[in-house]
Amino acid sequence: MAKQQYAVIGLGIYGNSVARRLYEAGQEVLGIDVNEERVEEAELFVTHAVVADATEEEALISIGIRNFDCVIVAIGNDMQSSILTVLLLKELGVKKVIAKSLSKHHGQVLEKLGADWITYPERDMGERVANQLLSPNVLNYIELSKEYNVEEILIPSRMAEKSLRELDIRSKYNVSAIAIVRKGDIIISPLSEQIIHKGDLLVVIGSKVDLARLSNIE
Repeated sequence: MAKQQYAVIGLGIYGNSVARRLYEAGQEVLGIDVNEERVEEAELFVTHAVVADATEEEALISIGIRNFDCVIVAIGNDMQSSILTVLLLKELGVKKVIAKSLSKHHGQVLEKLGADWITYPERDMGERVANQLLSPNVLNYIELSKEYNVEEILIPSRMAEKSLRELDIRSKYNVSAIAIVRKGDIIISPLSEQIIHKGDLLVVIGSKVDLARLSNIE
């Protein structure tokens, strides 16, 4: 991935998590918050960190916010500040704005303001916990649409030491294996002769209904 410049506005738990992951991936990351203490803490895991009020246009201009490839608005519980910040960023011509939403209605407002991507961390985390309880073999997933997911499934014992051809999950469950994760290594587009071992993670794509049938095998 080519190095890009990111700005994260709001250095609470969510903002810190995003900023740290981007920085660890070798990206240029600017952390912004009105709280000086948070900014000092963030200096350990971002490229730069500044104290600034993102609801003030002059502050954003002085930071050079237009020059960033992407700005993540991770403001905590202040919905008004979140909305005003997104509005200013779009008016200033920021290329890509990702905004954290606190509720469905908040998200609708952010969408109308032109936010390019709206995240719902609390809702998504709740869904992940529920999905983990309902399908304990699913370790991770990406929602592609309301109907389809990509899921990382822990292989049950009775499926181990068999080839993908023997398992034949495409015809039995109507899902496709796109990768195998084995002790930190990833086998992309595994061949039908590939043997699945105990402890392997199978990355599969399909409808949520079909994936649920596969992931609930004991």
